[in-house]
Amino acid sequence: MAIVEVKVPQLSESVAEATLLQWKKKVGDAVAIDETLIEVETDKVVMEVPAPAAGVLVELVAADGATVAAEQLIARIDTAAVAGAVAPAAAPVAAAVAAAPVAAAAVSNNSKAGVAMPAAAKLLADNGIAAADVSGTGKDGRITKGDVLAAAAAPKVVATSAIPTGAPTKSLPQVAAPTVSLANSMAGRPEQRVPMSRLRARVAERLLQSQSTNAILTTFNEINMAPVMEMRKRMQERFEKEHGCKLGFMSFFVKAAVHALKKFPVLNASVDGNDIVYHGYFDIGIAVGSPRGLVVPILRNADQMSFADIEKKIAEFGQKAKDGKLGIEEMTGGTFSISNGGTFGSMMSTPIINPPQSAILGVHATKDRAMVENGQVVVRPMNYFAMSYDHRIIDGREAVLGLVAMKEALEDPARLLFDI
Repeated sequence: MAIVEVKVPQLSESVAEATLLQWKKKVGDAVAIDETLIEVETDKVVMEVPAPAAGVLVELVAADGATVAAEQLIARIDTAAVAGAVAPAAAPVAAAVAAAPVAAAAVSNNSKAGVAMPAAAKLLADNGIAAADVSGTGKDGRITKGDVLAAAAAPKVVATSAIPTGAPTKSLPQVAAPTVSLANSMAGRPEQRVPMSRLRARVAERLLQSQSTNAILTTFNEINMAPVMEMRKRMQERFEKEHGCKLGFMSFFVKAAVHALKKFPVLNASVDGNDIVYHGYFDIGIAVGSPRGLVVPILRNADQMSFADIEKKIAEFGQKAKDGKLGIEEMTGGTFSISNGGTFGSMMSTPIINPPQSAILGVHATKDRAMVENGQVVVRPMNYFAMSYDHRIIDGREAVLGLVAMKEALEDPARLLFDI
C-alpha cells in the first residue's frame, strides 16, 4: 500500500480558511492524476483540488461544507489499490452519513439513484425532507446539496386544521404541492434562510469598509456615444478578422479612463494611513457579475494594452467568472475600477469605491435622448457616467475634470491615439 495525502492548496496571505464544496469522488473510486477531487471556496475565489497521484480514493478526512485551512489533510489516495476494493463504510465521511436517519435510508438502497451526498444528507435531515422526495441530479442520480436546496425552496402547503394555535412553526407538517397559486404563496408568507457564501460575505465586508472609511462623493456627466459607436461599427468587421475577437465598448472605456488618470494622477492613488500613495502604473479593475457574486479581476498595466488585448482579457475574465475559475492573483491589487451596470440596463447609479482604491467609474446604458446643439433639438445616443471618489484626497476639481477628460476622449476618440 502506498498512501498519498490530499491537502488543501496554499491560500493567499489574506485568507485564513476556506470551505470544501462537494466531493466529486467517493471512497473506492479510481482517480487519475490531476483529476479534480473537490473545489475549495475562499472569500475571493473557488479553487480546484487535483489528485496528486493516480490510484483509489480510500479515505475522506473532511466532509462537504467543512471549514479547512491551507495545507490541511482532507483525503488519502492509495496508489496501489484497485477500484471497488475499498468498502465505502471504511471512510469517516461515509460513517457520518450513516449516522443521519435520512442518509441511512438512502445508503441502504443498493441503487445509486436516490443516494444523498454527505452535505445533502445533513440538509435533508435539517429540513425534514425524505430522500425519496428529491430528484438527484448528481452522478448516477445521487442527490446533491443543490438538489436539496431546490426542494427546500419549493413552495409548501401547510396543513393547519389539526394544529393548535401557538404551535412551533418547525413542528408543522408540510406537504409539497405540485402547483401553488400566487395568492396561496403570498398567504403562506414563505421564507428561506440561506447562509452567505464566503465571497458574498467578503463583498459585504468590503462594501461596509468602503463606506465607513472613505468620504465618498459622486460626480456625473453625460457622454455622446455617437462617435465611438460610429467608429466601432466602421472597424468591427476588420477588427474581428484581424484579432479574432469583437470590438466592444469596454476597451474604449478603459482607454478613456487611463487617459484621464494620466492627466490627474490622484484619481489613480490610494490612502495609506496619513500618506497618499501615487501609483506609477495603471491596473484597472473590471467589475464582473458571476453566479457567486461580484468579482473584480484586474487588467494589469492597462496603459500598455491594445484595444484587442483589453477585449480578449475581458472576455477571458467573463468566462472564468462564469466557471468560477478566477485565481486570487487575478483579483488582487488594482488602482482604479470600472463598473458597467449598463449591461443590465442601469440608467444611473453611484458606484462604491473598491478599497484601497480612491475612485471608481460607473458606466450605464446608452439611450437615444433629445439634446440641444447649436439651438437645435437633435437625437443623440447618450450615456451617463458617474465617478465616485474619496474626498479625503481627491477634490471636486480633479474628480470633475477627470470625468470631463473621459468625456472628451470618448466624444473624440482620435484623442486616444494622440494622447491629447
